[in-house]
Amino acid sequence: MEASSPTGLSVSDPQLQHFIEVETQKQRFQQLVHQMTELCWEKCMDKPGPKLDSRAETCFVNCVERFIDTSQFILNRLEQTQKSKSAFSESLTD
Repeated sequence: MEASSPTGLSVSDPQLQHFIEVETQKQRFQQLVHQMTELCWEKCMDKPGPKLDSRAETCFVNCVERFIDTSQFILNRLEQTQKSKSAFSESLTD
């Protein structure tokens, strides 16, 4: 039986499937980094200069930490929701 890749294409080679999954994860990570960079830059950078002042540096650190915390919270919440949906649908079939 052929497995389906994240792109929706059939993949029969396990190595190719693993490669596609890894590359998809890399792409998602790069998208998150891009979003975080854009958000934190807009929030923390008043006027670009030759050096980063301490206020901007502190802002960037806090922004990145909040972004990571928020992303982790959302992932955990989605996981809990998925588990509760699975448990609910299993209880309906019993």
